[in-house]
Amino acid sequence: MMPNELKIVRDEGEGISHDSSLTAGALAWHAQVLEGLLRHLSSSPDGLAGAEAAIRLAKAGRNELREAKGIQPFRIFLRQFSGLLVWILIAAGVISGVFGDWLDCGAIVAILVLNAVVGFYQELSAEKSVAALKRMAAPNARVRRDGQVVTLPASDVVVGDVLELEPGDLVAADARVIEAASLRCNESFLTGESNAVTKNVAQLDLETPLAERENMLFMGSSIVAGVGRAVVVATGMSTEIGRIAGLVESAAEQGTPLQKRLESLGRSLVWVALGIVVLLFTLGWARGLDLLSLFMTVVSLAVAAVPEGLPTIVTIALALGVMRMSRRQVLVRRLAAVETLGSTTVICTDKTGTLTIGEMTVRELQVAGCNFQVTGEGYGPHGEVLLQGQAVKAQYAGPLLEMANVLIGCNNAHVVLNDGRWELSGDPTEGALLAAGHKAGGNKEHLERNFPRHHEIPFDSDRKRRTVLRLMPDGRLRGLVNGAPDLLLGRCCNILTGDGVRPLTDTDRHFIADENNAMAGRGLRVLGSAYRDLPVQSGAVLTAEEVERDLVFVGLAGMYDPPRPEAKAAVAECHGAGIRVVMITGDHPRTALAIARELGIASAETEVMAGTELQRFSDGELADRIPSLAVFARVTAEHKLRIVRAWKGIGAVVAMTGDGVNDAAALKGADIGIAMGRSGTEVTKQASDMIITDDNFTSIVAAVEEGRGIYANIRKTLQYLLATNTGELLLMALCLILGLPMPLLPIHLLWINLVTDGLPALSLATGPLERGLLRRPPRPATERMADRSFLFTVALTGMSTGLTSLATYAWALRAGSGDLARTYAFATIVLGQLLCAFSFLSEVQPVWRLKTGTNRRLCLTILGTLSMQIFLFHSTVAAHFFKTSPLSWRACLGLALVSLIPLAVLEIAKMVRVATTGKSQYSIVAVT
Repeated sequence: MMPNELKIVRDEGEGISHDSSLTAGALAWHAQVLEGLLRHLSSSPDGLAGAEAAIRLAKAGRNELREAKGIQPFRIFLRQFSGLLVWILIAAGVISGVFGDWLDCGAIVAILVLNAVVGFYQELSAEKSVAALKRMAAPNARVRRDGQVVTLPASDVVVGDVLELEPGDLVAADARVIEAASLRCNESFLTGESNAVTKNVAQLDLETPLAERENMLFMGSSIVAGVGRAVVVATGMSTEIGRIAGLVESAAEQGTPLQKRLESLGRSLVWVALGIVVLLFTLGWARGLDLLSLFMTVVSLAVAAVPEGLPTIVTIALALGVMRMSRRQVLVRRLAAVETLGSTTVICTDKTGTLTIGEMTVRELQVAGCNFQVTGEGYGPHGEVLLQGQAVKAQYAGPLLEMANVLIGCNNAHVVLNDGRWELSGDPTEGALLAAGHKAGGNKEHLERNFPRHHEIPFDSDRKRRTVLRLMPDGRLRGLVNGAPDLLLGRCCNILTGDGVRPLTDTDRHFIADENNAMAGRGLRVLGSAYRDLPVQSGAVLTAEEVERDLVFVGLAGMYDPPRPEAKAAVAECHGAGIRVVMITGDHPRTALAIARELGIASAETEVMAGTELQRFSDGELADRIPSLAVFARVTAEHKLRIVRAWKGIGAVVAMTGDGVNDAAALKGADIGIAMGRSGTEVTKQASDMIITDDNFTSIVAAVEEGRGIYANIRKTLQYLLATNTGELLLMALCLILGLPMPLLPIHLLWINLVTDGLPALSLATGPLERGLLRRPPRPATERMADRSFLFTVALTGMSTGLTSLATYAWALRAGSGDLARTYAFATIVLGQLLCAFSFLSEVQPVWRLKTGTNRRLCLTILGTLSMQIFLFHSTVAAHFFKTSPLSWRACLGLALVSLIPLAVLEIAKMVRVATTGKSQYSIVAVT
């Protein structure tokens, strides 16, 4: 191929469009020959003519991200009333209003409005995410038009424009670099890695990952150093950030496990309620009962059969969970996310800033033939240099100080202490070197005062080093050099040892090369340090070639972003809870594996997959491989979304964490998206379900525990509500079948439904969490909330409360009046249900082994409800409305003893189940 020919390459692996128009982004721009690329774009280093740019703008449209199509708010609001449980609530509200129960009716209306408002807010989240992406675009751009540099709105930039770039600029569109002088760019929002990327003009291989495309600039990134020019190759939605915006729009949000379970339950309850109405109405009609009275009774039973208070209780339980989680550094944007995280089986987590502290730190110094360990994290000076765990001996103090002077002296970074936290101004690598220099005995202020800066030779990608010349007290200049060890070593002829400077031998070179390889193999990024003394010559030109030769090699510095001290324990806790932790990072595979090994996420190279390898797999092949993979490195936004979908495709409930724009689509596509509060972009936060305010993985584990506890409480609550309702239904149905008068009036059923069912259920839902939740495996996503054990407990409770109430009712009918018998039935079923609530505190732990105060709220609720019930029986006004008779103390004592029967039955069944199934491992020994 001739040098000026265009090599047409399509980047199909990363999902780029195959449209051949200039705005489609169809070509793998990083792999093109530069001259042919410019010709294909009908452009040149001097840019476009103004008339041609106007034509292209009219044809391709403005350089803007497309926002999601607006939806009429009224339609969004109406859509919130489409669920079955919502229709059940509406029916219950209408019936409550017909019966004159305006308090219940008003509560149901409030629930409906609250649900509609929350749903309305959630449906706008995708549009907000894209709008946040749009705000990241540069407001203005400097381009070459008609041979002149002009400043114009970034939205007017077109394909073929040549951007003029300098420090502080935001890149207005995706562009290929055509000139670069020490050009460095921050792309962390796109790649997830904080290190600035050095840019050059070299043609790259087609398979080069996005994070390594050093000849490309991307919309929204910022220039941190140097100057350059770049020709625009894609604008608007064809840019990398535009493609992410499209992914955010298309990443479908699915219902949470709790929503799916409640929706399934709602469908079942609809049929149950209809069946009850038809069956009982038919029985009553066959017996010739009054139709109006019969209708009111069966409708009251139907309302009782559906726990319409459940959505309220669920909302309150989730809201209280949100309050607890906020105290554990977790902010929840969607209430249902609390429960979803509790059923999570896979956590896909970013590395930088989540599992690691997010600050580069020098861990090892190789000086004077010795490997020194450096303690302390981040950019602060706290820490020390050790040799085999011991304090450094005096003989090494000199070489270490020389190393410190190079690390500090060849450095433009600054750190300041702000609210107890050391904050960096400058390049993260230089910040790490600066901190290590202070730990090794150097002092920046002393160096600047006694060895003033004279001249600087900036870093460039060809030399891969940087030099600062400083004036020595004796009048000489000392050139301090930091750079790539292999290239730097080739410029050295001497080496600093514990005994001073001596000539560099081949043995020394082999030793240094081996140490460099060993440090890199441990996942460290390695830089070499050297210096050279030279006289000050008036009028002499200090070029890199002149200064950076005959150097004295000082040592190596190995650095990385260290794991958070608490992250390893948090990962182990996840494994103990049956949750798989998967690292997804834009970092190099070797570095990612080193961190994963240290944290216990992965142990072998076979568990690591790079983005270039991932894109060669089909979705089916990836799903087959994914259970054996724990680390994904050098990945793009599309890769992250594919990984999330692959895990979900094999039945996992996936939580995804992230902070950069490249994480937004995956957060949206996961079962639950978790954004980082400190480092996260606005785009990521808008796409997320919850935000971790301290960017700490341990906070995610705390949220998992909260989620599991809340689900357990909601399950207990639903079980209690259905169990008590079953008892009422059984009592009424048996009386109809046996030809007995109706034992409960509609007002009794509404009272039970509102007070004696609802208040204890609320206490169960909002009670303290069980201990040991993280020692249990996660629930399968397909598991029904109403499983066999659940239904058995509901049936057993319903039968025991219903039959004991029937027995007391039948006995009282034979012994007295109908009002007295109805009072006996009413009292027995209420008291039996209240006492059974204690059994629902734990599925496995007997009541008498629960600690005092396990749920004080439930105890107070039951005492308060019993007081109201006693008042109801002995108040003349209440007796008139409820048609009850006063009860003697002897009768009350007898009914209390009978009401203990259902509780005793439940506790015996619980002990039998624990003994036969071995569920004692899940016993609640205490609560938090």
